[in-house]
Amino acid sequence: MTVPEDAAPARTRTAPDTAPRQRGLLLLLLVTNSSMLAVYMGVGSVLLPTQIAAVAPDDKVLVLGVIGGVSSVFATAFNPIAGALSDRSGRRNPWILGGAFASLAGLAFISGVETALLVGIGWCLVQATMNVYQAAVAAVVPDRVPITRRGTASAVVGLALPVGGSVGVLIASRTADNLPVGYLVLGGIVALAALLLAVCVRDLPRGRTTSGSSVARRAKAAAFLSALEHHDFRWAFIGRFLMMLGYFSVVGYQLYILEDHVTLPAGLEPADAMAVLTPLSMLTMAVSTLVGGMLSDRLNRRKVFIAASATLAGLVTIVPVISPTWPAMLVFSALSGLAFGCFMAVDTALVTLVLPRAEDAARDLGVLNIANAGPQIIAPFVASMVVTLFSGYTPLFLVGGACALLGALSIAPIRSVR
Repeated sequence: MTVPEDAAPARTRTAPDTAPRQRGLLLLLLVTNSSMLAVYMGVGSVLLPTQIAAVAPDDKVLVLGVIGGVSSVFATAFNPIAGALSDRSGRRNPWILGGAFASLAGLAFISGVETALLVGIGWCLVQATMNVYQAAVAAVVPDRVPITRRGTASAVVGLALPVGGSVGVLIASRTADNLPVGYLVLGGIVALAALLLAVCVRDLPRGRTTSGSSVARRAKAAAFLSALEHHDFRWAFIGRFLMMLGYFSVVGYQLYILEDHVTLPAGLEPADAMAVLTPLSMLTMAVSTLVGGMLSDRLNRRKVFIAASATLAGLVTIVPVISPTWPAMLVFSALSGLAFGCFMAVDTALVTLVLPRAEDAARDLGVLNIANAGPQIIAPFVASMVVTLFSGYTPLFLVGGACALLGALSIAPIRSVR
C-alpha cells in the first residue's frame, strides 16, 4: 500500500475554484478511500499472512517479506503511471472503475491458489490495480474541491485510514477461516465504492494533455529530485523515511508476532486479537491526528510535536520486548497509533512549510512520496532478514524503535520551522 498524502497541493493547475460543487462529495471520498485502505489493511495484515502461513509454514516470515517487498515495487510504479495516464486521457471514472474491478478479479484469483508463487503474483497484480484506482481517486480532490475546502478534504482522506483500516481488519479477522470469502468481500467493497463514485460524480470536461518533447521530459526527470538539495526539505524527507520504515517493519508482521511471540489469553486466536488491536490503534491514531494537528496550529510549533511523537513511537517498542503478553500488546497498539497519527498530521504540515518553491509543490510532494512508499518496499525485506537472522521478533521491535528514534533526531537540523 501507499499511504495517501495530503492532497491539497496536487495538480493545482486544474483551477478548482471554478469547479462546480458536488453534493456529498466529501462523503464519497471517505467511502472510496476507506474501501481502498480496507483492502490494504485487511489483506496485508490478516488474509495474506494467514494464506502464506498455510502454503509455506516453514518459511512464512521470509516468503511474506519477499512478497511484500516485490508487490510494493508494483504499487510504487503503477501509482504515478496511472495518475499520468488519467491526466492525459482527461477522465478519472474509467480508471477508478477499471482499477477497482481489476482488483476484485485479482483478489478472486488469490483466493483460489495454493502456492506461494501464485499468491505473490496475485498480490502484485492487486497492488498494481489498486494503485490505478488510488491515483484516479486522489485526483478527484484537485479536480472537484475548491482550494478553500482542501484542508477539509485532506482531513477526510486522512480519516479514511482509521475507518478503512479498522473495517478491513475486522472483516479479514472474521473470515480468516474462509479466505475466499474474505478476499471477495473486500474486493466487492472496492468495486461498489467505485460504482457509487462513478455514478454520483461525473467526470468534468478536461482537455487531454500531451507528454511534451523528449528534451522536456529529460529536463523534468533531471529536476525531479532537485528538492533534496534543499537543506530543510532533505531532513524532513529523511525523518519521514525513517519513521515509516520503523512503523511498517513491525506492523507488517503483527499477525506472526501474535502467533509466535506473544502469549495470548486462552481461546483468543491471533486473527481475533488483530480485530481488537487494529481498531484500538486506529482510534488513538484518529484522535492524535486531530488533536496534534490543531495544537500545532494553535501554538505555531511543529518540530516539538514531530520529535515527541517519533520518540514515543521508538520507546513504545520496548513494551512487548519486556513483556510479550496480551496487555502489553494492547498498550503498544494504543501508544503506537497515538504516535503515528500525531507524527503524520504535523509532519505533513511541516513539509508544506519547507517546500523549496511554491510553483513546484506538486512535484516536490511527489518526491516526498518516495519517503512514504520506499520504506514499504524495504520494510518486508528488512523485517524478514532481522527475524530470520536473529531467530525471533525481539530484535525486530528494537530495529523498528531505533528507526523511529533516528527519525525524531532528524527533525532537529531543520532551521526554517519552529
